[in-house]
Amino acid sequence: MITTSEKVTAEDTLIRLIHKLEQTQSLSREEWTQLIRGRTPKATEYLFERAREIRIRHYGHDVYIRGLIEFTNYCKNDCYYCGIRKSNSNAQRYRLSKEDILSCCEQGYALGFRTFVLQGGEDKWFTDERLADIVASIRSGWKDCAITLSVGERSADSYQRLFDAGANRFLLRHETYDHEHYSRLHPDTLTAAHRQECLWNLKKIGYQVGTGFMVGSPYQTPELLADDMLFLKELDPQMVGIGPFIPHHDTPFAKEPAGTADLTLYMLGLIRLMLPKVLLPATTALGTIAPGGREKGILAGANVVMPNLSPASVREKYLLYDNKLCTGSEAAESLADLRRRMESIGYQVTVSRGDSLNM
Repeated sequence: MITTSEKVTAEDTLIRLIHKLEQTQSLSREEWTQLIRGRTPKATEYLFERAREIRIRHYGHDVYIRGLIEFTNYCKNDCYYCGIRKSNSNAQRYRLSKEDILSCCEQGYALGFRTFVLQGGEDKWFTDERLADIVASIRSGWKDCAITLSVGERSADSYQRLFDAGANRFLLRHETYDHEHYSRLHPDTLTAAHRQECLWNLKKIGYQVGTGFMVGSPYQTPELLADDMLFLKELDPQMVGIGPFIPHHDTPFAKEPAGTADLTLYMLGLIRLMLPKVLLPATTALGTIAPGGREKGILAGANVVMPNLSPASVREKYLLYDNKLCTGSEAAESLADLRRRMESIGYQVTVSRGDSLNM
């Protein structure tokens, strides 16, 4: 049984580690593991206070919005956690046409979006030629906007061609750094090494790079989360997107327990201290798993939200996990509601490209 004095000492150690992280932006694997495994309510609140102060120091109270366009749910991969995996015969597949995508951009620009995020499964139909043509058309039509791609693993030549066509940013979550853990979440055709190589290629080309990981995925341990943090420190990306693992009923992990909002928020705060100038979204998954999850994410140090610009007719078909938010403040047309939500906690949605300061 832990005595009161021992508990105080353990909590003091956590706060000392949080203070060290704020001062040095660096911890050892053992320190990360201790900080993640031992979290307490008191240490968590202290962490959030420090994360908010650092976030406000660099980004003020602004919340950047990204217009998310989920343009295809076809995917050649079979990741064990994903609802649009190729083996899911129950998925209702769709692809948006170029005209559909440009229409989303037109509507989004009128609403105040200055960043468009094209996200999709790894769909072979969208060749380099087709995707580069779409990117070039967006760049031609909305020159003051940032174009972000989230289309998975491609060759360095493919990334270069899309960059040359006008893409500025690329999101590719590494999901988990540890190679063995990665192999337990993915089929043999996918490797952690190749995914990480893609991220380094993206940085080399000149993209503003975003990566991230699932929190509470099957077989995850505090040691594995520590490895994720060390990888983020090494990669030094411009954006980090994390969210809780949420099972999908048509996947091998259907009966696995979901990750928690509490640990996800805690990891958000730790990332803000480690990478003070990084862009940090309060993700859809966080809003899905907890009431007010987006607001809680902002209060834990996040500064980005991604409302959905996809046509209403396809939003419920892009289901990576169960019960995904598709309407309400998640939808772009409810931007006024999102503004009110952010204002209720002392922040404001801003019309801006919202480039990362972590350059």
